Amino acid sequence: MALGVLNNLSATYAENNLNKTSSSLQTVLQQLSSGSRINSGADDAAGLALVNGLEANSTALTQSSTNATEGVGLLQVADGALSQVTSLLNRAVTLATEAGNGTLNSSQESAANDEYQSILSEINNIGLTTTYNQNTVFTGSSTGVNIYTGDSSSNGASIDSLYFASLSSSSVGDSGGSINYSSGQANQFFDLTNSTTDATYSQAMAGGSLSFNYLLADGTTHATATVTVTTSDTVSSVIDKINNLGIGVTATLSTASAAGASGTGTDTGIEISGNITSSAGQTKAGDTTITATTFYDTGSGQTSNVAGTVDSATGIAKITYTAGTGTNLKELGDLDSTSAQSILTALNSAITDVAAQDGYIGAQINTLDSINQVMSTQQENIESAQNAIQATDYASATSDMSKYEVLTQTGIAALAQANSVQQEVTKLLQ
Repeated sequence: MALGVLNNLSATYAENNLNKTSSSLQTVLQQLSSGSRINSGADDAAGLALVNGLEANSTALTQSSTNATEGVGLLQVADGALSQVTSLLNRAVTLATEAGNGTLNSSQESAANDEYQSILSEINNIGLTTTYNQNTVFTGSSTGVNIYTGDSSSNGASIDSLYFASLSSSSVGDSGGSINYSSGQANQFFDLTNSTTDATYSQAMAGGSLSFNYLLADGTTHATATVTVTTSDTVSSVIDKINNLGIGVTATLSTASAAGASGTGTDTGIEISGNITSSAGQTKAGDTTITATTFYDTGSGQTSNVAGTVDSATGIAKITYTAGTGTNLKELGDLDSTSAQSILTALNSAITDVAAQDGYIGAQINTLDSINQVMSTQQENIESAQNAIQATDYASATSDMSKYEVLTQTGIAALAQANSVQQEVTKLLQ
């Protein structure tokens, strides 16, 4: 190797390696000081994207837990109000029983009626003045109060729509309602209510067929499955036939209101849910399309074709409530010995209806508590995954720091040595 001074290659090598070592040492020191292994996209681009997504999930779950807790608070306010209404109704039962006794004189009957009317007024007052966060609770609004929980993704979101029946002396309690669930996917609802009869599980079908164009396991090929409906089939057996196809759709007996379908909300029929589209063509790979539909009303002689009504997909699972009815105490008028028995009957119905409403509220408290627990567990697991990806491994990082500190020192020494070697050339010029 020729001895020259034009390019000091040894010094260049030493300098490049020293720069690399210095950069690595800075990265390790940043990881140690921040506690995070990923501090920029340059550290781990894919890891950073995953961590950011998990952080969004964790943030949404934290707020979702708060949302559920607030929903429980709202329900507890309603529960407390209904407990007071039950106490008032029990007092009204005492008064009606007393008024039904023929030994009372007119002034005593009048006093009993005055207190009874006061109870009805207080029920009205409770219905109007019970509030949560300055909002009236017993609104009777069909839209309900939506309690949103989720992890910031559409697939992980759900809504519990809380319903609070209006509360007044003309509508006490809520009996006969039902809780409904929608997966958030597009549903197809076949209204099987004929002109006189709502469909039931045991009711006979009048014939027809359903064809399903569904995606096979290879992800590209489609096949067709057909359910044939005969006059010996019931609604229940048709539901079983659909569910036994094993193609990713589920059939249930439902109402038009629960399915989100148009038409009379109380009409009953078969709701089919899953990855369903309403058109005959395949619009996306995972969808199941219902085609060649000739599905008939229930009941003897009913052969008119019933078109399926599609509820558009929201992507959000939802728990809703179909309202029942309450007891009208106001229409019974004054309390006296003549009306006492009919008022007692109505009061017993009102107590039952309030208990039913309170039962729904209690069920929703338990539901939101369960959702809260699921959210908390999910958040813990997400934070654990985030920590595994992002957190600095201090055992490894401190070892690397020692290594790079030694390499920095040796690199500086090597660079100094490389610079001094070329100075030896000057001795040849002496």
